[in-house]
Amino acid sequence: MENIIGLKDLRQNMENYIRKIKKGEEFVVVKKSSPVFKIVPLDFEDEGDWEEVIDFTKIKKGGVSVSEVLEKLKKL
Repeated sequence: MENIIGLKDLRQNMENYIRKIKKGEEFVVVKKSSPVFKIVPLDFEDEGDWEEVIDFTKIKKGGVSVSEVLEKLKKL
């Protein structure tokens, strides 16, 4: 069974929900009584589906900020 939670409750209690999700719980998040999205635990058995596109820490120590990346993309 899925748990239904409010968006405001999720924001205010994020750490609590992260712990529950890591334990396998799923949540449907609602805003004004309408479903907005669903949170489910990651299935690490399907980890092979992820592909590293680029490691920004190899470009610059500590990584590259999102704003820097977006600025470069605008110039393309």
